[in-house]
Amino acid sequence: MKFGKVDNPELIDFSFPEDHPSTAAVLAKTGENQKLNVYVGCAKWNRQDLKNFYPRGTKDELGYYSSQFNCIELNATFYRLFPAEQFSKWYDKTPSGFRFFPKLSQDISHLRRLNEKVYPFVDAYLDAASNLKEKLGTIFLQMHNNFGPKNWDRVVSFVEYWPKEFPLAIEFRHTDWFNDAKVAEELYHLLEENTMANVLVDTAGRRDLMHMRLTNNEAFIRYVGANHVSDYPRLDDWVQRLKSWSALGLSNIHFFVHQNLEVESPLLSAYIIDNLNQELGINLKIPQTLGGAQKGLF
Repeated sequence: MKFGKVDNPELIDFSFPEDHPSTAAVLAKTGENQKLNVYVGCAKWNRQDLKNFYPRGTKDELGYYSSQFNCIELNATFYRLFPAEQFSKWYDKTPSGFRFFPKLSQDISHLRRLNEKVYPFVDAYLDAASNLKEKLGTIFLQMHNNFGPKNWDRVVSFVEYWPKEFPLAIEFRHTDWFNDAKVAEELYHLLEENTMANVLVDTAGRRDLMHMRLTNNEAFIRYVGANHVSDYPRLDDWVQRLKSWSALGLSNIHFFVHQNLEVESPLLSAYIIDNLNQELGINLKIPQTLGGAQKGLF
């Protein structure tokens, strides 16, 4: 993922902002007596993208990937609408307990930009994706960088139309969604009232997207490593923040690892899984990587 890429990541202040004041209240309201569910994965399973991961001779990439990770952030569904049969094949190739977190099609987000003609595409997408059955995790909608608050009415209509039996997370990228306090509060309230997740993006060049405002009991985090030694301390910070949120009542952690150049995403994933296991008292499988899960690889 090249979004937020910078030429000199060593110049970026990666320190974490404080929680938004409303995050603790949201977790207190929604997190009582719920089991902690943690899913960590990459964005793709292609051999070409995930270096130092697949053993020589691996033919079924998804089969092997899903033997090592418990989820995938499914970006392929952004580029075209796959038929129902393809979702069924993905379902059949993966073990029990695996989850797909698919991105909504660009027909919905980027080409029609949530206009009034978008809803047949939403229905077709959900009809196909529902073939993942219990392996369908939160679907996420990523809006274009230039989709700003002037489109507020479209957002409201879309949120009200969305079938609530499908969990949804939304990623807004235009700076004015977060830099204007009044706009931000209206957006957060809309998502909270409709039990939708407010996506957090951790990338070097857009620190404003670290708004730390949860709107339901789900931390949907898209982490973008900079192919730099700073990637590991950033993951350490995430482990501590997620530990803090889980103590406040957070029950659903969905963490997806990207890099500007997808070289060592499995290593970064293995590293954070190992640390989450220790800090949260969970027992996620640590993916096997050909290079090992050590620091200081860049």
